[in-house]
Amino acid sequence: MRKSKVVLLSVLLMGLPVAFSAQAYSEPAPAAPQSNANTSYELKEFYADYKHFAIGDIAPDLYHTKQYQIDAWKIRHLPAPEAGSHWTYMGGNYVLITDAEGKIIRAMKGDIFYAH
Repeated sequence: MRKSKVVLLSVLLMGLPVAFSAQAYSEPAPAAPQSNANTSYELKEFYADYKHFAIGDIAPDLYHTKQYQIDAWKIRHLPAPEAGSHWTYMGGNYVLITDAEGKIIRAMKGDIFYAH
Protein backbone atom coordinates (compact mmCIF):
# COMPACT_ATOMS: atom_id res chain seq x y z
CA MET A 1 0.00 0.00 0.00
CA ARG A 2 2.83 2.40 0.86
CA LYS A 3 4.52 1.84 -2.50
CA SER A 4 1.33 2.72 -4.42
CA LYS A 5 1.07 6.05 -2.53
CA VAL A 6 4.65 6.91 -3.44
CA VAL A 7 4.01 6.07 -7.10
CA LEU A 8 0.80 8.10 -7.12
CA LEU A 9 2.54 11.07 -5.51
CA SER A 10 5.41 10.96 -8.01
CA VAL A 11 2.95 10.85 -10.94
CA LEU A 12 1.12 13.86 -9.56
CA LEU A 13 4.34 15.79 -9.02
CA MET A 14 5.55 14.99 -12.54
CA GLY A 15 2.36 16.44 -14.01
CA LEU A 16 2.68 19.64 -11.98
CA PRO A 17 5.24 21.39 -14.24
CA VAL A 18 3.05 20.72 -17.28
CA ALA A 19 0.09 22.46 -15.62
CA PHE A 20 2.19 25.49 -14.69
CA SER A 21 3.87 25.76 -18.09
CA ALA A 22 0.51 25.73 -19.88
CA GLN A 23 -0.62 28.58 -17.65
CA ALA A 24 2.58 30.57 -18.13
CA TYR A 25 2.53 30.34 -21.92
CA SER A 26 -1.14 31.01 -22.55
CA GLU A 27 -1.95 33.74 -25.05
CA PRO A 28 -2.22 37.27 -23.65
CA ALA A 29 -5.59 38.98 -23.54
CA PRO A 30 -6.37 41.09 -26.61
CA ALA A 31 -5.44 44.77 -26.35
CA ALA A 32 -8.10 47.41 -25.85
CA PRO A 33 -9.22 49.17 -29.04
CA GLN A 34 -7.15 52.24 -29.87
CA SER A 35 -10.20 54.50 -30.12
CA ASN A 36 -10.80 54.20 -26.37
CA ALA A 37 -7.12 54.56 -25.46
CA ASN A 38 -7.15 58.37 -25.33
CA THR A 39 -10.36 58.64 -23.31
CA SER A 40 -8.64 57.53 -20.11
CA TYR A 41 -6.26 60.49 -20.44
CA GLU A 42 -8.96 63.12 -21.06
CA LEU A 43 -9.30 65.91 -18.49
CA LYS A 44 -12.27 68.18 -17.94
CA GLU A 45 -10.35 70.35 -15.47
CA PHE A 46 -6.80 70.71 -14.17
CA TYR A 47 -4.46 73.01 -12.23
CA ALA A 48 -1.58 75.05 -13.66
CA ASP A 49 0.35 77.83 -11.93
CA TYR A 50 -1.74 77.28 -8.78
CA LYS A 51 -4.92 78.14 -10.69
CA HIS A 52 -7.89 75.97 -11.63
CA PHE A 53 -8.69 75.64 -15.34
CA ALA A 54 -11.55 73.92 -17.16
CA ILE A 55 -12.58 73.37 -20.76
CA GLY A 56 -13.77 76.72 -22.13
CA ASP A 57 -11.46 78.86 -19.97
CA ILE A 58 -8.86 81.14 -21.50
CA ALA A 59 -5.22 80.12 -21.03
CA PRO A 60 -2.76 82.79 -19.81
CA ASP A 61 -0.81 84.61 -22.55
CA LEU A 62 2.40 82.78 -21.62
CA TYR A 63 0.97 79.53 -23.01
CA HIS A 64 0.18 81.15 -26.38
CA THR A 65 3.89 81.68 -27.06
CA LYS A 66 6.01 79.56 -29.40
CA GLN A 67 8.07 78.42 -26.39
CA TYR A 68 5.10 76.41 -25.06
CA GLN A 69 3.61 75.36 -28.40
CA ILE A 70 3.89 71.61 -29.07
CA ASP A 71 4.57 70.89 -32.72
CA ALA A 72 5.57 67.23 -32.19
CA TRP A 73 2.12 66.16 -31.02
CA LYS A 74 2.36 62.74 -32.74
CA ILE A 75 5.41 61.77 -30.68
CA ARG A 76 3.48 62.60 -27.52
CA HIS A 77 0.54 60.42 -28.64
CA LEU A 78 -1.80 63.41 -28.91
CA PRO A 79 -4.54 63.68 -31.51
CA ALA A 80 -3.98 66.13 -34.35
CA PRO A 81 -4.88 69.69 -33.39
CA GLU A 82 -8.02 71.12 -34.95
CA ALA A 83 -7.66 73.90 -37.52
CA GLY A 84 -6.88 77.20 -35.80
CA SER A 85 -5.57 75.56 -32.62
CA HIS A 86 -2.39 74.10 -31.17
CA TRP A 87 -1.24 71.96 -28.27
CA THR A 88 0.53 73.61 -25.35
CA TYR A 89 1.93 72.34 -22.05
CA MET A 90 0.29 73.62 -18.85
CA GLY A 91 0.89 72.30 -15.35
CA GLY A 92 2.12 68.89 -16.49
CA ASN A 93 -0.81 68.43 -18.90
CA TYR A 94 -1.24 68.83 -22.63
CA VAL A 95 -3.84 71.45 -23.49
CA LEU A 96 -5.36 72.23 -26.88
CA ILE A 97 -6.03 75.97 -27.19
CA THR A 98 -7.31 78.19 -29.98
CA ASP A 99 -4.68 80.26 -31.78
CA ALA A 100 -6.72 83.48 -31.67
CA GLU A 101 -7.82 83.81 -28.04
CA GLY A 102 -6.28 80.85 -26.22
CA LYS A 103 -9.59 79.21 -25.33
CA ILE A 104 -9.08 75.72 -23.89
CA ILE A 105 -10.71 73.17 -26.19
CA ARG A 106 -9.32 69.92 -24.81
CA ALA A 107 -6.93 68.70 -22.11
CA MET A 108 -4.99 65.45 -21.75
CA LYS A 109 -2.97 64.09 -18.83
CA GLY A 110 0.78 64.39 -19.31
CA ASP A 111 1.06 60.61 -18.78
CA ILE A 112 -0.23 60.04 -22.32
CA PHE A 113 3.38 60.48 -23.46
CA TYR A 114 4.22 57.12 -21.82
CA ALA A 115 1.03 55.36 -22.97
CA HIS A 116 2.44 53.27 -25.80
